[in-house]
Amino acid sequence: MGEQASQKKTSEKLKKISDGLPKIASQCILFFTKRTKVMKVALAIVAFMFLAGAISGLMLAQVMSVYQTSSTLSNVGTLKVIGVGVYWDAGFTNRTTMIDWGILEPGTQKSFTIHIRNEGNSPLTLSKATSNWSPSTASTVMTLGWNYNGQTINAGASVQVTFTLTVNANTAGITTFSVDITIIGSG
Repeated sequence: MGEQASQKKTSEKLKKISDGLPKIASQCILFFTKRTKVMKVALAIVAFMFLAGAISGLMLAQVMSVYQTSSTLSNVGTLKVIGVGVYWDAGFTNRTTMIDWGILEPGTQKSFTIHIRNEGNSPLTLSKATSNWSPSTASTVMTLGWNYNGQTINAGASVQVTFTLTVNANTAGITTFSVDITIIGSG
């Protein structure tokens, strides 16, 4: 019986609301007809502000688009390794096969630190090479350096190395690029 009583109360409330809707609607119509001039002016102001915002937003988007395509570069470099393991962390739990350089501006540089571990059975030294620059002109306006100084890395030992990518200030016409970075452990 409790459920039926609840349904009856709900039904009564809905009837009161629906009976009051015509009265509310007529009051709204009366309000708007008395204030037609004020409403037209307010609506015109709102429309003007919306239009001005939309136009300025489009102009800003076009300026940003021109700026981004003419002076920013994005890249993900692929790491290829021979005889070693490359990790983001000193605990050797987060192996990596790429470096995401993100967005770069001409005249800037960005650095990433990685951990390289000798996963072989004998001491070795490291060397690096870059290849497959795309576009090929990217290799003439960018340099990839590292702070590895040629020390021997014993079996199971590791070294922390920082790679730094430098973009020439006069870089133009390149919006994205890619490069393969090869790290070779030999000994």
